[in-house]
Amino acid sequence: MKIFLDTANLEEIRQGVALGVVDGVTTNPTLVAKENAPFRQHILDICGIVKNGVVNAEVVSTDFAGIMREAHEVASWHPNIVVKIPMIPDGVRALSALSKEGIRVNITLVFSAPQALLVAKAGAYFVSPFLGRLDDIGENGLVLLRDILEIYRVYNYPTQVLAASLRHPMHILEAAKMGSHIGTMPYKVFEQLFHHPLTDKGLETFLKDWGKAREVLGDIMAPAAAAPKAAR
Repeated sequence: MKIFLDTANLEEIRQGVALGVVDGVTTNPTLVAKENAPFRQHILDICGIVKNGVVNAEVVSTDFAGIMREAHEVASWHPNIVVKIPMIPDGVRALSALSKEGIRVNITLVFSAPQALLVAKAGAYFVSPFLGRLDDIGENGLVLLRDILEIYRVYNYPTQVLAASLRHPMHILEAAKMGSHIGTMPYKVFEQLFHHPLTDKGLETFLKDWGKAREVLGDIMAPAAAAPKAAR
């Protein structure tokens, strides 16, 4: 499963990319607005950090003409950009037109399997079901993810499933087990993937034991003493 960071914060993206396991970034108008920077330049700055990964940038229009205009503009900024469009009728109409032009589109705010079926038929590159927001209203977001993946496998749709609104490591684990192509998550959730209390406890024990042993064995990191030269 590919890992995307759901953030527009440049420092978080730099740190994630430096670890070598981040494949892309998802942004939205809310995340970008928090950074208080010009939209186009900020998206380009993200592209410069991610380099070979995917950067999702969202339109804000909700009518067909506006979506098409913004999508063409955003897609022209960088070859790694995927245009995000909301799951509305004019959004699906725009998706159908844009996909025929070869412009990659991520349909966002998907909350049902029938919605996911429509966007796959229209040629979406990514579909973004929001798991956590369904959990918030008492539904099981993982059930939605399972249904979408099953439908796509039955009909062999090429649309990649991008599990979004992942709130904790168990969301990510279950999404990966189901075969979700991508999981996108806030940086704080990404950080949680690295940690386990037994890892921390084990490392603490190893270091404590080595602290005692080095008094006898010496520092393994110290350079070896040079061998004495043979007398001539």
